[in-house]
Amino acid sequence: MPVSLESRLAPQQIGLHAKYILGIQQSCGIHQAQCHGMNRVYERGTESVVTSSEMAHGDVSVNLWVKAEPFSYGAFPIAPHPKLNFSNIKKIVIYAKNKGETGFPKLSYSVWRHIACNKLHLSEDFAWMLFSTCQLLSEDIPPIQRVEWDRKFSEYTTQTERDQSKCQEKVGTLKFVLFLYIQQLHKVSLKASLVAGDEWPTQPHQDLDVSGRGSTPRGNKTLDDHSHMVFVQNNLQELLELLLEPVMFVFNISGITGLSPLAVESLGFLIAGSIDRCRSLLPLQDIASLQTVQHRSGYSKINTSFSARLFLSWVKESLMPNPFGISACIASGRRLSWPVAGEEKEGKIEGSKRGKIATNAHAVPKEHVKGNKIIIMSQVSKQTVARSSSTLENSSIKIHRCHYSYIYLLSPLRSVSIEKCRNSTIVLGPVETTIYLTHCEQVTVIAPCRNIMISGSTLCSLFILTPNRPAILSGNDTILLAPYHTFYQQLEDHMTQIGISGARNLWDQPLCIGPDHRDDMPVWELLPIQEFFTFNIPFQMEGTTKTIPGCLPTRYQRAMSQRQKVVDSWQKMVKESGLNREQRKEFQALVESRFHVWLSETGQKRELDSLVIPLQTHTK
Repeated sequence: MPVSLESRLAPQQIGLHAKYILGIQQSCGIHQAQCHGMNRVYERGTESVVTSSEMAHGDVSVNLWVKAEPFSYGAFPIAPHPKLNFSNIKKIVIYAKNKGETGFPKLSYSVWRHIACNKLHLSEDFAWMLFSTCQLLSEDIPPIQRVEWDRKFSEYTTQTERDQSKCQEKVGTLKFVLFLYIQQLHKVSLKASLVAGDEWPTQPHQDLDVSGRGSTPRGNKTLDDHSHMVFVQNNLQELLELLLEPVMFVFNISGITGLSPLAVESLGFLIAGSIDRCRSLLPLQDIASLQTVQHRSGYSKINTSFSARLFLSWVKESLMPNPFGISACIASGRRLSWPVAGEEKEGKIEGSKRGKIATNAHAVPKEHVKGNKIIIMSQVSKQTVARSSSTLENSSIKIHRCHYSYIYLLSPLRSVSIEKCRNSTIVLGPVETTIYLTHCEQVTVIAPCRNIMISGSTLCSLFILTPNRPAILSGNDTILLAPYHTFYQQLEDHMTQIGISGARNLWDQPLCIGPDHRDDMPVWELLPIQEFFTFNIPFQMEGTTKTIPGCLPTRYQRAMSQRQKVVDSWQKMVKESGLNREQRKEFQALVESRFHVWLSETGQKRELDSLVIPLQTHTK
C-alpha cells in the first residue's frame, strides 16, 4: 500500500492551549538555541567524538530529557499499591544484593515473586505483569528469542513447568526498582494538588485538541511528556537514592556519596541525551563520563563513581522537554498527507472532517527509532485511513479523538495508544509492546500485541492475539473480549519481526486491576459464539500469510463450520430449486435489494463506500 508525500506541519495546524504551547515553545526555544550553539561532533563508527579544541575549552553542551515510553506504557494508570512506596522499594535493592547472583545485578523472577507475594502482599499475577512489562521495555531481547519462549511456554502442561520457566527470567535490578518507583506517577496527592493550585480531587482537564481549541492532556499523565519531566524533576533525589550503594546511603544526598557507573547506566532507562543537536543519542553514562562533562557530572576516575550531589545538579540543569515527545511532534512535526478513502472520488462524505496526521520520523536518528518515532492521528471523522509503510514501521502511534472511522495500520508497530475515540474500528499490525485504550466508547480494536490495557472505556470490543493477560483497569463497563479473527498477507512476517507468535493467546483471561472490580458484577464478557464472524481486511498485499495465525478456539471454529454448512445448504437449495432464467434473475434482484437495505440500516454501506481510495504512486 503506497505512502503519500509529507509536508511541513505548521504549529498552528496542530494546536495546543495558548498558555501551554507558549510555555512549551519558550522552553523548546531555549534548548533549541543551546542545541544549535553546540560545537561540532564527528561520527566514527558508532561513537560520537568531541573535537580536541572543544575538549580543551570544556564547552560541550549537553541536553537530557525524560524518555516517554517507560511512563506512557510502563507506569500503569492506576493508583499505586500502598506497599510500593519509596521505603519498601529501597529495601528491595538491599534484599536483592543479599541474594547473590539471583538478585544482583540481574533480578530473577523467583526472587521478585518472593518479595512481591510474601513481603509486599501483591498478587502473583500483578507481580508477573510488573516484571514482564519492565523486561519488555528495558531489556533488548531478540524477537526470535521471545517467539521461542512463547512457543515453549505454550507446550508446558503443568503449572510447575510454567513457574519454573518464569523463574528463569531476569531483569536489571536497578532498572526494575526505578520501574517500580515510577508507578507513583498516578499517585493522588492532596499536598501536591494544593501546591499546584488545583482542586482536590483533581477535576478532569480538557485534553489535547489538535485543532487548537482545547488544552494539552494534563489530565492524562500517561500520555503527557510534560508530566513525565515534572515527575522526574520533583523526584530525582529519591530516584538517585534508590541507586546508591547501601553503605553510601544518606537521606540528604551529600557530596561524599557516590553513584556507581551501573547506577547511572540504569538511570538511562528513564533519561536519554545528546551532545550533537539531537542528531544522535548517547547513553546517559557515556555522556556523564565525557572528559568535558566530568567536572559537572561529578565523575571521579580515581573512585570510578559519580558524586551524587553534583550528578543531581547536573541532571536537573540539563533536562529539557523531550525532543521526540508528543509536544515536540505537535509543535514541529511533519504533516502526513495520507489519502483518505472516498475524498477524491465523490467528494467528502457528509459530516466528515479530514483528520490531522503528523510524525517526527524525519527527526529521529535511525538507530534510535524504537520509542522515539511517533505518529499522531487526531480528529479523523467519518473516514477510512489505510496504511502500510516504512514510516509506520516501529513507530509509536497516538490515535486521538477519531469518530465514526475505520483505521487500518498494517505494519509492525512499537506501541499504540487510543484515546477518546468513538464508534470506530481500528485494525493494527503486530504491536511489539503495548496497546493502551483509554476513555473510548464503542471502539473495536483488532490486533496481535504483546500487552494490552484498557481504562475508562465502555462498549468496546477487543479482538486480540496476546501472550499476556489483557489488563482491564478502572472505570470500564461492558468490555467484550474475543479471539483474533483476521489476517493480511504480510501478517506473519510482521509478527516474526517483533517477536509475537500465534502459539499462545490469553485473550480470554483478563487481569482486572483496581478497586472497582467485583467478581459478581464483571465489567467484561466473552463474545457469544453466535455473534462471532471472521473479519476480512479489504486490501491486497504481497505476502505468504493465508490464514489466521494460530488457531481459533475450538468452540468458535465449530460455530464457523456450522455456519458455513448453512451457507452451503442455502446455495444447494437455490441451485436445486428448478427456477428458470427469468425467475433466477428476479430472485437475485430481490436478494440484492434486501442486502442493500440491510447495509443502509446497519451502517455498513458507509464503510463499503469509504473503501474507495484514490490511487497514489508515492513510495514513502
